[in-house]
Amino acid sequence: MPQTDLLKTDCSKCSALCCIALAFDKGDDFAFDKNPGEPCPNLSAHKCTIHDKLSQEGFSGCVAYDCLGAGNRVVQEVFAGRSWQKDPRLTRPMMEAFAGMREVHKRIDMLRAAETFPLSPREHQTRREFLDRLEQHHWSGAELNDFEVGLGLEIDIFFHGIRKYAPIDL
Repeated sequence: MPQTDLLKTDCSKCSALCCIALAFDKGDDFAFDKNPGEPCPNLSAHKCTIHDKLSQEGFSGCVAYDCLGAGNRVVQEVFAGRSWQKDPRLTRPMMEAFAGMREVHKRIDMLRAAETFPLSPREHQTRREFLDRLEQHHWSGAELNDFEVGLGLEIDIFFHGIRKYAPIDL
């Protein structure tokens, strides 16, 4: 069975986690302030009521944002399709899982990009092993909460060691 690209965002399989979890400040990219944990006022069910006119309404930040598939993966994989909108008790755990999954997906994206670097055979193997672990693991909320101080840190140390190959700062 072919695996879909984990980094492909599919808002139809999410529950608008970005619209509740993320904060934004009024300015060029957002028309008003919004605190984390506060549903965006433009949200109805799990759909944006102004999606077709985000830029015109002052939300170019929403247009530019891409969770890299973290939202749909949290809802489908970690919470088996359940939503904070139907069960408000899930709001905090889903927001925390979303933050962790965004970090997992950021590392996946970076590890994929590092494939083009002139790594040693050992470094290529390490990169591949980390990538396999991140892509093939079925994540729980608790594991995502611990990611930054565990596997995420190991990957960051690996990136520190290969930064000499990077055309940009990792």
